[in-house]
Amino acid sequence: MSSATHQQQPGGRERFGTDELAIVMSNYDIGVIREIREFPRGSRKAPKLLIESEQGSYLLKRRARGRDDANKVAFTHQIQLHLSAQQFPLPHLIGTRRDNNSMLQFGKSIYELFEYIPGQGYPLTLESTLDAGRVLGLFHKLLEDFQTDPPPTVASYHNAPAIEQGLLGIANNTVDSIYAGTCRHLAQLYRDAALKVEGLGISEWPIQIVHADWHPGNMLFREGRVVAVIDYDSARILPKIVDTANGALQFSIIGGDEHLERWPEHVDESRFKRFMRGYDKVTILSQVELQAAPWLMIEALIAEAVFPIAATGSFSRFEGSRFLAMVRKKTAWLAQYSTKLAALVAE
Repeated sequence: MSSATHQQQPGGRERFGTDELAIVMSNYDIGVIREIREFPRGSRKAPKLLIESEQGSYLLKRRARGRDDANKVAFTHQIQLHLSAQQFPLPHLIGTRRDNNSMLQFGKSIYELFEYIPGQGYPLTLESTLDAGRVLGLFHKLLEDFQTDPPPTVASYHNAPAIEQGLLGIANNTVDSIYAGTCRHLAQLYRDAALKVEGLGISEWPIQIVHADWHPGNMLFREGRVVAVIDYDSARILPKIVDTANGALQFSIIGGDEHLERWPEHVDESRFKRFMRGYDKVTILSQVELQAAPWLMIEALIAEAVFPIAATGSFSRFEGSRFLAMVRKKTAWLAQYSTKLAALVAE
């Protein structure tokens, strides 16, 4: 095959070339195509098209550079195909016409075709939060004994030396003494939280495939229920509580507008409780895992902020020092109320 001709829109968003699209779609049997339109969501480096055909609606994606290692893609596809066979809510991968392969390699690119599932973003209701926890429990249950080839990475936000090093690196490279103090404080808190989790015995707990990026942006909802979970690129082998604690954080954290200092320090306890209760409907967490959850939430919140700030000086639209000051406030609350949060689930 000849190499694909890619195009780029103003603003840096990649798009499909006409010849590229014609060749790629010739590898799929979805009937007469009625409409093709751009689907400008997600990474600018991974162009997507919404395709309407006589057989249904589909989403075509070209993988971004750096996320197009064929072995890693094959690993994520093994997971998705296994879950799909057990009626887990996700967009089904469409196989190629010739060999029913779940990925198409053309030139130097990898393409995926999914069924398109319409839905809405996280509606912030207790019902939808409960279901997000339930579906994560189902994810873990269905993959508890699943084996893949090759095995995935085991790295995570827990007890990762690079997190502490990143914070100390920021501290050592700023002339702002308050900012440096915040970074050193968070480095110490991260270390303390990791030691608490290690002291509870996490290194001895069973490991399995986890999603590792369970947050509202990676699922679609309808009428308060999860209808699709997407983005399996972060999947790896870890203790399931590492995944669950991060999910609980993502579904209970409270943000706000551009005024970071006004963001509340507490998490939404009702949503935290519903998420964990939803999970518990399918997969039971032990008391010691529940004790670890708030400390893992602290680690996850710090870890999420560090790398973009260390690399660019900011987190999204927020200046790094202001954002880490907000993280310091929230992690202090989590540490203070860790026992209360663990007890909420057991009520």
